[in-house]
Amino acid sequence: MEQRRLGATGVSVSRLGLGTLTWGRDTDDHEAAEQLEVFLDAGGTVLDTAASYGDGAAEAVIGQLLAGAADRADVVLVTKAGVRNRRTRDGGAVVDASRGSLLDTLDASLARLGTDHVDLWLVQSPDPATRLTETLSALDLAVRSGRTRYVGLSNYPAWTTAQAATLLAASGGPGLAAVEVEYSLLQRGIERELLPAARGLGAGVLAWSPLGRGVLTGKYRATVPASSRAASPHLRGFVEPYLTDRARGVVEAVTTAAEGLGRTALEVALAWVRDAPGIGCAVVGARTAGQLRGALAAEDLELPAPIRAVLDEVTAPPVGYPERF
Repeated sequence: MEQRRLGATGVSVSRLGLGTLTWGRDTDDHEAAEQLEVFLDAGGTVLDTAASYGDGAAEAVIGQLLAGAADRADVVLVTKAGVRNRRTRDGGAVVDASRGSLLDTLDASLARLGTDHVDLWLVQSPDPATRLTETLSALDLAVRSGRTRYVGLSNYPAWTTAQAATLLAASGGPGLAAVEVEYSLLQRGIERELLPAARGLGAGVLAWSPLGRGVLTGKYRATVPASSRAASPHLRGFVEPYLTDRARGVVEAVTTAAEGLGRTALEVALAWVRDAPGIGCAVVGARTAGQLRGALAAEDLELPAPIRAVLDEVTAPPVGYPERF
């Protein structure tokens, strides 16, 4: 698998990453072990997780694997903090990017992962109740204490990302190494400002949910499969925003392109994100090793320029003033 530099850092990452959202919950230990073996055998290195995934269960599974079958040195370990395990009254997650919460979460993550450091530590979501300078102080300390090699942000808007990078640089701190954001043919909003900002700042970009939360595989064209995320009580709300008429049109365009190439819709959608300008790594999550193998099958696919151009046109996000003047 092709290795790429992550932004302006010295670290190399595989252009495809393995997400672990379902590990420890929908994906059991045995299935996770098989996934990791398949992924590493294919040359993948980026293993992406978060303290909030399964209330820490995903990290615990990874820790078990790194203590056994997998070699820590073979993995670029990415984890996130800032979304706390306790829930609000309406069932939503609690966003807390305060210094104490972030550092406590990182320590708990390291304990579950069975390692003394992660390679990239990200703040998972903006916290309007906490000053950005306080959040950044936790990132700075995490690097200085050796608990992480690099730091970054996830799901932050471009203006905050630029502000964070400026503040980190001004303090002589670790710098903003990367951002992790949602990007797919169904969600291209980052192209307006975030991607240009990341490029200018030298921050690498990891794209999560490159398959449009699974919708771009075409699995929902006729119905909602009983084994799918859209049928899962705890993931239904994650998929439903893309079960729309507009999304169906995009899925049909991807399916048509796939049929013309003799490939799957999954492969076409993934290749489009993986090779999009500015993307360092596309992170895919799979419930089973079989699903992961389907994603890895896209490794040899390079979309012909005319097909990429058509998909670009069909899914282009609205852009106007002041991005274009």
